[in-house]
This record gives sequence, structure tokens and C-alpha cells, in this order.
Amino acid sequence: MTLWIFAMLAYLLGSVSFAVISSWIFKLPDPRTYGSKNPGATNVLRSGKKTAAIFTLLGDAGKGWLAVILAQTYAPFWGLGNEAVAVVALAVFMGHVFPVFLRFQGGKGVATAVGVLLGLYFWLGLLAIATWILVALIWRISSLAALLAAALAPVYAVALLGFGSNTLAVLLMSLILIWRHQSNIVNLLAGKEGRIGEKKSPGI
Repeated sequence: MTLWIFAMLAYLLGSVSFAVISSWIFKLPDPRTYGSKNPGATNVLRSGKKTAAIFTLLGDAGKGWLAVILAQTYAPFWGLGNEAVAVVALAVFMGHVFPVFLRFQGGKGVATAVGVLLGLYFWLGLLAIATWILVALIWRISSLAALLAAALAPVYAVALLGFGSNTLAVLLMSLILIWRHQSNIVNLLAGKEGRIGEKKSPGI
């Protein structure tokens, strides 16, 4: 029962959309109405407001990190093992991707996944971030950077954490994240994927 409470709280935390909150704070259009229509930092950046995009990025990553850290801290107190941390990690990610507050139409999960990885093991998150940055610097395509980082995250997890519940959670997140990028994969193959910093009219 306690595990289900942990999972539900993590899911609700993940359901908080910082893209929508950021757009409201900075008086921008709803990110679901322009660009890729994805409530995430990359799409908010298309509004031209870098501060709003950074706020979104830190918020979405922060909720993933916070959920895992709280689980690691309090799960033992409630007699729960490492599996509870893995469940919370996956739940907060699923909350972002399928948020109850946005009728289950959420972001693709990149920032939240990074936050989760940093919470599970700092160097794991750092490797994923380094992979994203390297790919983004070379090709300037956010989705490609996210896809390659997601593909390599389980490999990093096995190397750093071994085979276990946390690594399984990382694998499931990576598979969902790649699945959420289906349209981006199609655009990449067609050479039509937008580049970082490229504006698409947000209607402002």
C-alpha cells in the first residue's frame, strides 16, 4: 500500500507542467498551441523567451530529481527497498509524459528523465547530459541529441549500476522516450527536423 502511495505522489509531481507554468508566468502563449505543440523546454524556446525555456528545463528536471531523492531518503523509513526508488523514478517520468492535469497529453520526457538519472546516480545523469550536449553541438538538433542520449542511458546504467531495478527503470524510460519521438524520427529520416534555436511562430 505504501509503495502505491509513493508512486501516486511521484506521478502527481510529474504531472506538473513547468512549460505551461512558465508560459503563464512570462505571459507567453500555451506551448501546446505552437511549434511542435509539445509542453517542453525546446518548444518554449521557440517563443524566443530563453528565460522561460530555462525555467521550464530546470523545473521539469528538478521534479524528476526531487522525486527520486525523496524516495531514496524516505523509502527505507517505511520499510521499502530499492525497488521503491525505481517505481518512483518511473512514476514521476510517466506523470510528465501522461499528466493527469493536461488530459494525459504531456511532454516527451527528456528533462524529467535527466533529473531522474541525476537522482539515481549523479554520474549517470552527467553522462546522459554530456551525450546530449555533444550531439547537440555537432548537429544542433535537439531530438537527435535526446534520442542518442536515451539510447545510451541504459548502457551507462548497466556500467555504473549493474543489473537491477533502477537499471530496468532507466531502460523503460528510454524506450518510452524514444517511442514519444516517433514523429521526430520520421522528420530526421526525411531531413526535415528543426534545429535548436529555430523559431516557429508562437502567435505573439
